[in-house]
Amino acid sequence: MVKERARILVVGGGYVGMYTALRLQRRLKRELDRGEVEITVVTPDPYMTYQPFLPEAAAGAISPRHVVVPLRRVLGRCRVLIGEATAVDHAERAVTVTTLATEEEGTGGQRLSYDHLVLAPGSVSRTLPVPGLADHGIGFKTVEEAIGLRNHVIEQMDIASSTRDPAIRDAALTFVFVGGGFAGVEALGELEDMARYAARYYHNVRPEDMKWILVEASDRILPEVGEEMGRYTVTELRRRNIDVRLETRLESCADRVAVLSDGARFPTRTVVWTAGVKPHPVLAASDLPRNGRGRLKCTPELSVEGTTHAWAAGDAAAVPDVTAGGTGTEPGRECAPNAQHAVRQAKVLADNIVHTLRGEPLDTYAHAYAGSVASLGLHQGVAHVYGRKLKGYPAWFMHRAYHLSRVPTFNRKARVLAEWALAGLFKREIVSLGSLEHPRAEFELAAGGKPSHDPPHNPKGSS
Repeated sequence: MVKERARILVVGGGYVGMYTALRLQRRLKRELDRGEVEITVVTPDPYMTYQPFLPEAAAGAISPRHVVVPLRRVLGRCRVLIGEATAVDHAERAVTVTTLATEEEGTGGQRLSYDHLVLAPGSVSRTLPVPGLADHGIGFKTVEEAIGLRNHVIEQMDIASSTRDPAIRDAALTFVFVGGGFAGVEALGELEDMARYAARYYHNVRPEDMKWILVEASDRILPEVGEEMGRYTVTELRRRNIDVRLETRLESCADRVAVLSDGARFPTRTVVWTAGVKPHPVLAASDLPRNGRGRLKCTPELSVEGTTHAWAAGDAAAVPDVTAGGTGTEPGRECAPNAQHAVRQAKVLADNIVHTLRGEPLDTYAHAYAGSVASLGLHQGVAHVYGRKLKGYPAWFMHRAYHLSRVPTFNRKARVLAEWALAGLFKREIVSLGSLEHPRAEFELAAGGKPSHDPPHNPKGSS
């Protein structure tokens, strides 16, 4: 029994936020019915994005609606507040939140009080002061960015097909991806596969006309799948005429020219930045302890170190890996900030909040890393799971099977599986819907106004 009414505030609606709130509303069903507990979820988006499916959404293999999970439907017993947490005052047990309403009212952020806080805001893209990056770079962390990138790539093929200027054509057909982790390699692999397929419908664009370049600052890509599978991935990508440049950095992309640290210069209209992430800024605006990388210091029970009633997991948390000493690795290692750990941490975190409310002993988070899978395009992939190394079709199949089992809700599983089945029977869609990103542009032009977005010369496009 919960001894007194408890207000649980979950900051973030990603893996940790959604799964924690989902388990809490199941474990505390009777307490919620009696009004002894209330759960509030603060999130900037009304949905959780299943990020491993973003590359397939960008390639058109999955509808963008099916890679997101509507939080209000899943978290029916929770209060879902769409807003951004900007500051945390744990000493006063309060979080400052800005919403669309507070912006309209002009009253500043509202303060939400809590008894238990779950900080799971995730991470944001880690950028560097590269000239031109803010003006021309494209991220790949959200479903909006994934679909925008798909539209952009098809638009560049349209530009190349219609221009008579060889310089414009060359820049349009040059695609630079920065970052050799999962996001960069999978996005590059899927989009190159899609563009190669789409080229058959252009009378003057061939797959060999396109330049795909992967830039990685270290000496290997996909470190999560192991050194051997990383080397295989490089070989496979180069076999597809993808230019993989290791130990190379992007120095500048000003004036739509990608300048690399090895001296190479590529006129390009596409620079995709996937070179890592950093903790959400709200962590720096809190009074909770952080480590040198800006993540919250946590105990193996997923409470924030040195505090009570504050919990964290996922990208925002530095959680000790209690299995490290027993696996031959160095003791004191932290759990990797990935989805595999986040989903499992959310379960333990929710259980420990329930244990705390009921005066029970806490559980310790312990999960040995099972391995990783990565897709490189249709029927191609690499995997290193439980010591087994797979490549090609078996790895690709394992990638799909694993993520299908992990995507939340039976509804999403069924829809994704149906789309994959239909994709095997029908041809790919190669339509660009860039005008969706600026739906008022056509009306503004018809009404005699000027489109409010940039660039003005292409009001209906995404680029």
